[in-house]
Order: sequence, then C-alpha cells, then structure tokens
Amino acid sequence: MDKIKMTTPLVEMDGDEMTRILWQMIKEELLFPFIDLKTEYYDLGLEHRNETDDQVTVDSAMATKKYGVAVKCATITPNAARVEEYHLKEMWKSPNGTIRALLDGTVFRTPIVVKGIEPCVKNWEKPITLARHAYGDVYKNVEIKAPGPGKAELVFTGEDGMEIRETIHEFKGAGILQGMHNTNASIESFAKACLSYALDLNQDIWFATKDTISKKYDHTFKDIFQEIYDKEYKDAFEKAGIEYFYTLIDDAVARVMKSKGGFIWACKNYDGDVMSDMVSSAFGSLAMMTSVLVSPDGVYEYEAAHGTVQRHYYKHLAGEETSTNSVATIFAWTGALRKRGELDGNKELSVFADKLEKATLETIESGKMTKDLALITSLKNVTVLNSQDFIKAIRAKLEEISQC
Repeated sequence: MDKIKMTTPLVEMDGDEMTRILWQMIKEELLFPFIDLKTEYYDLGLEHRNETDDQVTVDSAMATKKYGVAVKCATITPNAARVEEYHLKEMWKSPNGTIRALLDGTVFRTPIVVKGIEPCVKNWEKPITLARHAYGDVYKNVEIKAPGPGKAELVFTGEDGMEIRETIHEFKGAGILQGMHNTNASIESFAKACLSYALDLNQDIWFATKDTISKKYDHTFKDIFQEIYDKEYKDAFEKAGIEYFYTLIDDAVARVMKSKGGFIWACKNYDGDVMSDMVSSAFGSLAMMTSVLVSPDGVYEYEAAHGTVQRHYYKHLAGEETSTNSVATIFAWTGALRKRGELDGNKELSVFADKLEKATLETIESGKMTKDLALITSLKNVTVLNSQDFIKAIRAKLEEISQC
C-alpha cells in the first residue's frame, strides 16, 4: 500500500510525561505506516523548554503562523514542585497561554461521542462545542480587602488627562472589592474566531452574557458580537443555513440542558471555564474531549483537552503496566491532518483522518477500551486493554477499514 503524501508540513509540538509516550506510539502505529508524514518538529517537553529559556514555545507558535496548522501534545505548566523536580531555571509560563497569546486564538473544546459512553443528559445526541474567551475578566482582576469604613471608586484616567470616576460602594465596615477589564480588540478577535469556526463546522452558534445586569461591561460583548455578525457574517450564515443566537447566560444554560446538542456555545472567560468542565463531565470523560485553538486569521492548533497524565507516567517509569486513554490525542492528530488536507486540497489526507477516527470509535464500540472507559461504559463484557494494546487494536481496525 502506497503511503499518503503530504505537500505542506504540520507543526508538531511534542510534550510531557505519559502523553509524550502515547504520542510516539500513535505515530509509530497509526501514522507512519499509512502517511509519508511531514512535520516541523518542536520539543515542548519541560526539560527542553528550560534549556531554551522557553524560546522553543515562541518558535513553535511562529511556525504555526507560517504553516497554518499545528498539532500539540499535552505539556506541563510548572508549579513550585515541578521547579524542584525538573531543576528549572524559573517557573516557566503555560505553553498553551503563550501560544494562545501569540496566535490571538480562541479555544474550542468538543466532546467525542461514542456508543456505550452515554451523556448524563439523556437528550444530548450530538456534541456541544464550548468556545471560551480566554482573556481578561476575573482572570486579570485586581482585588482589595477593605480594612474598614471608606469609599471605593473606579477611576479611568485617559492619556489626555480626561478622568471618568464612579463610586463603587460606601463601606460602613470591612469588605472586599475587585476590578476587572477587557478590551474591544480582544472581544472582536473572539467574535470573529467564533463566527468563522461556526461557518467552518456549519453549525449554529450561541452566545450569552448577563447584559440586563451588566449594562456596560457585558453589553459591550453583546454589541460587538452583533455588529461583527451583521457586517461580516450575516450573509454567509444565511447562505449556509445556520444561525447566530444571543440570549442571557441563565437562559442559555436552561436551553442547553434541554437541547439535542450539535452547536457551538460561545462563553465569556469565567462562564467558559465552568461550562467546559460541566459539558466534558456530562458527556463522559475529559479524556474524550478535543481542543482546537483558532485564530481570527485562520490558524489552527489541535490538542487533547486533558493534561500529561502524571500518575500513569510514574507507573510507566516504575515498569508497571498502564491503561491510558489516548483517544483525545489521536483526535488531535486527525483534526490537524484533516485541516491540512482541506487547506492543501489533499482529499486523501482528509479521508485518512476520517478513517482513523472511525477506527478509534469502532474499536471502543466493539468492547475494546482503556480502563477509564470500562468503568463508565454501558457495554457488557468489555475487554480492558493497556495503553499500547489499545492503540494496536485501533491499528487493526484501521487496516480493516482501509481495505474496504
């Protein structure tokens, strides 16, 4: 069988711990035998980030801008314990945060739906993609503990000296306060990424805030989304037969719970943080959640939504067998390969991505799965496989599908 050729490389970002082990297994079993894989490789493992003073993360983001599509392995964001464990020069920033900032991207997370792993919400029939505006609001806040009586004010001083002043509260005793911000430019990028991605997937998109209470802050989000939709996307949406729908956040939650799924839900930063965990948990497992970073100018970076699976990695180092779920990491590769195929007009590559996803799901539906899925499946008489045997089972199914 001739291998599928690629014309443009993917940007490949290697990672850490157990996901790094799975990364190599996936390439050896599921990619190399079928594709003449072309990648521009960047090692984002923590040790190499430390050696390069994190320059490798910046370089990988710049390469992603150049080539348009990247696939990323899960990486460690170091805390104090990791600084000591890896003898780091400093506590390096999150690679995802750095890449997100450099690409000006929005993260879209979508559950992988498979028979035998039923959502907790019985009427959810299709995946719900969660889009989180990952800038500002409470995550960039400034807080004060007021020690006693006094007046709290919100003050803006313009470069020209113009001043806007609002009283927040007249404290009669001790209390707390916080200041939050966002920027029009960031909200605009978020809106464009969300609306473009909806067209890309040919799905409806919902957006929600609490503009009835927050008449300037949240209302600005609402206004910017509506203005951009009306000016730049309305005609394309109508032609595609999809809808942009705005409502209040509490109404959106109620509607989501009663929906059948199959749409994108765009959320402000805090709402997205909370709701992405709810959606992933309700669909079954974070290990069955894909993630793609999309920039307003059409750059894509695919990865699994979960972390590096540290506990399994330590078992692996001790020579113990692991049963680690690689599905989301496989789907990161398929997402990147499909997008690369679409951009290059390489139908064969996109079809391969579809086949690999089909093989992965059919392997699980046949009763062969990792331990985490065996604990929550409704299927009977399942076979629990170790990390490598699960990937090999997918390869066997892929070869079977490819011969049809």
